[in-house]
Parts: sequence; C-alpha cells; structure tokens
Amino acid sequence: MAGLSYAATVAGPAPKVQQDSQIQHSIETKFAKSKINAEHFIVNVHAGVATIEGKTGVIQHKGVATRLAKSGGASSVKNHIQVSEEAKAKARARLTGKQGQTEVARAMVLPRAGIK
Repeated sequence: MAGLSYAATVAGPAPKVQQDSQIQHSIETKFAKSKINAEHFIVNVHAGVATIEGKTGVIQHKGVATRLAKSGGASSVKNHIQVSEEAKAKARARLTGKQGQTEVARAMVLPRAGIK
C-alpha cells in the first residue's frame, strides 16, 4: 500500500497546459455538435479560462457559446463574440413587441354622465 501512495504522490496532478488543451478540445467538440458550429468561433483556454472570439448573426449564439464553454470545463469565460447590428435590431424589435406589427389604436371607455 505504501508504494501506491508514493506513486500517486510522485505522479502529481496533470500539467496545466495539458488540462487547458483537454478543456479546449471539450469545448470545441461541444461547439461542433451544436447549432453554433456554423459560426466558426475560435476558442483558446489558458489556466482554465476560455476566451471565445468570432462573429455571429444570431444573438442567442453568444450566450450558448458561454454555456457550452462552462459545461466543457472552463472555470470562467471571456466572451468576445461580436453580434451583428442586424441581430441586435431584431432582438430589440422582439423585446419591444414591434416586430412585424402595426400600431393598434387604444380606446378608453368612460362611463356616461348621469348613469349610476
């Protein structure tokens, strides 16, 4: 038994570089299997921190990329993905409820005078 514990102590933890490359590979694999694969984001991992760069025309892909990186083993994520102005405009329109809608007149119903 003493020999086993000594061997484990000598071996020690895996080097950070190897861990980073494993995390990076895990994240890239997750990206490849997801719908954001077409975006071709670039991932780099250093000391467990994933940095993601690239451009997208779908605003939701930025958040998905962060979640996938965290689930891939990153301790934290620096998301530098740039979202296109068109995608931002679509998101604003959705949030304000004006996407493809026309203005609707609103009326207030007031009680008639003399009715109780």
